[in-house]
Amino acid sequence: MDLSGGDVDRYGDQACLLLSDPALFINRELSWIRFNQHVLDEARDLSHPLLERIKFLAIFSNNLDEFFMVRVSGLHHQLAEGVLKLPPDGLTTMEQLEQINKDLVPLLEEQTRVWFEEIMPELKKAGIIIHNRSTLDSSKKKLLRKFFFRELFPVLTPLALDKSHPFPFISNLALNLAVILKRPGSHDELFARVKIPTNLFPRLIEIPTSSTPEESSNVQEYIFLENIIADNLDLLFPGLEIIAAYPFRVTRDADIEIEEDEADDLLSAVEQSISKRWIGAPVRIEVSEEMVPSIVDLMGAKLAKYPRMIYQVRGPIGFADLFCMMNLDRPDLKDIPYAPYVPERLDRDADIFDAIKQRDIMLFHPYESFQPVIEFLQTAAYDPDVLAIKMTLYRTGTNSPIVQALLDAREQGKAVSVLVELKARFDEENNIGWARALEQSGAHVVFGVMGLKVHAKLCLVVRKEKTGIVRYVHMSTGNYNVVTSRIYTDIGLFTANEEISSDVSHLFNVLTGYSQYSAYHHLLVAPGGIKTGIIFHIEQEIIRQKEYGDGKIIFKLNALQDDEIIRTLYRASQEGVNIHLQVRGICCLRPGIKGVSDNITVSSIVGRFLEHVRIYYFHKGGDPLVLVGSSDLMPRNLKRRIETLFPILDTGIRDEIINTILPVHLYDTEKRRILKADGSYVRIDRDTKETLHAHEWLIKNRGIWNKNLVKSENRPSPVHRQ
Repeated sequence: MDLSGGDVDRYGDQACLLLSDPALFINRELSWIRFNQHVLDEARDLSHPLLERIKFLAIFSNNLDEFFMVRVSGLHHQLAEGVLKLPPDGLTTMEQLEQINKDLVPLLEEQTRVWFEEIMPELKKAGIIIHNRSTLDSSKKKLLRKFFFRELFPVLTPLALDKSHPFPFISNLALNLAVILKRPGSHDELFARVKIPTNLFPRLIEIPTSSTPEESSNVQEYIFLENIIADNLDLLFPGLEIIAAYPFRVTRDADIEIEEDEADDLLSAVEQSISKRWIGAPVRIEVSEEMVPSIVDLMGAKLAKYPRMIYQVRGPIGFADLFCMMNLDRPDLKDIPYAPYVPERLDRDADIFDAIKQRDIMLFHPYESFQPVIEFLQTAAYDPDVLAIKMTLYRTGTNSPIVQALLDAREQGKAVSVLVELKARFDEENNIGWARALEQSGAHVVFGVMGLKVHAKLCLVVRKEKTGIVRYVHMSTGNYNVVTSRIYTDIGLFTANEEISSDVSHLFNVLTGYSQYSAYHHLLVAPGGIKTGIIFHIEQEIIRQKEYGDGKIIFKLNALQDDEIIRTLYRASQEGVNIHLQVRGICCLRPGIKGVSDNITVSSIVGRFLEHVRIYYFHKGGDPLVLVGSSDLMPRNLKRRIETLFPILDTGIRDEIINTILPVHLYDTEKRRILKADGSYVRIDRDTKETLHAHEWLIKNRGIWNKNLVKSENRPSPVHRQ
């Protein structure tokens, strides 16, 4: 099949009959790798400050760790279980594993090249030197030997491998040294493993300087922890000759499974499952490219159950540890900070409930502050007229002011009901801790819903006022998490709309009780309702296009995978509906195929902030519908999670999303990449003097959408920046 975007004969009049052809779908895993390649691209982008580029290297590596722990482990499970069902793209499990390896190897090589050839020289220019063993002079080696003997030696446990010492268990993501030794006078090699204590020490150790104060203030010197240990192995193995030491690391299956129907106590079941995360089956083995073949073969024999599991790495293994460099006190090497905007209607002196009752309020994070959300809950906690608070929590982070406000509300005698999703991957321990604290305070705590993850972001405050009971709602595309609110783009909405409030009340009854309610006024709720609703509205645009020729759809989301929705979008394209999709990550739809998807464009933005907002726009003949919420268009969102999409009913807010927020992203010239039919991406061809950097424009003009709602003025055009 020709995927160049040119004419495709067999996709003419019979195209509708062929929309399940595997060639029309991009593989989910391979699409994700393209997204992570965009992250790596940002590490090469000279427009980012130096430490921010290192951060992107760390994100790229951390993303890969999770990809192997969850997605590749899932493919291994399919092999083990003999799963024959193919994904919509038609690739077998083994074909996917082989292509993953083929696609990743050049990216890993590029990551290492960027580190050695671009980042390290720039660090040196900035006065930050990262040594290896060969660049240390004798005085620095002496200092580090003292550090090793005083700090590291007591916590290290070398493990021998021979007939009386079986191959040691290698825990998930633990960095190790494979050490080759010899006894004096013997030609036989011995093998030992030393675990690097990255849980006790930072990966990069600062080297004390012996230079003058004036010199030391300008230069910071570091060395990787494993290099200190490798350089002093003679103290761990006295009387033996150290032949070589090679770093290696094992990644294990960390996608925990919980037998909910067999668990008497879900909280305890999740706790027990977390403990198994570090002992799952190996899915990847990373070794130094210098490791001798005999040790590589030993690793493969002991740990590799499937082909393509061993990755030979030049340079540091586990770049995710480089997040620690963001702790350096070098503001000159980081993004310029800015103060998020707080809408005037929500300033500290305003009555937040009165402001919400007057008119819906939108917050677009991180350009607008998350603080009003915290103050909404803090005010509710101490307001004597507030009777109850209901909330969903998915990823709240540590030291959460959101949870503290709920605890304060309990102390003030409010009825507090919280659904804490214990199965939020890699946040289970945090959520267990918060769940226990809330339970101890007397809150009603529900630990998710049987067989589903609760991913919806909802908060309901019930208040007794002179006119009767009034319900105030906050809904969002993102988590109730202060940290991520500064780096993820999300939309939150405050409303006192009675029908929306009624919908949210009914949904909480579904979540906490046995209610089967589904007749929502406005909310689309998954499982079931979101997929049905999205397909319905696409079909309506098809009808509109046939009658009036003005069908138009814009989706901005994180991932598009559901094959039925993709086929419906293909049919809409075939009928002439104009479709713009901005998909930050996974996109299984192929745009630009003549006769199938030539009316669909797909773009992606990766930059300073993580694009996390979900917006679904349907033109509706000029009376547009804008849906916002927690759900992407993936089977897991649509079938295995409680998700919500909510309409923007306030026409002023709706118009600001349509006229400001969507265009500034759709017309970005600096960070936007265009998806081609063959699954590759290309950067925007800058053939115009006009440039638009979405994130920078939104920082500069933050809050303009709320300002436009309270006063009439000519706003700067996001498309033609002034």
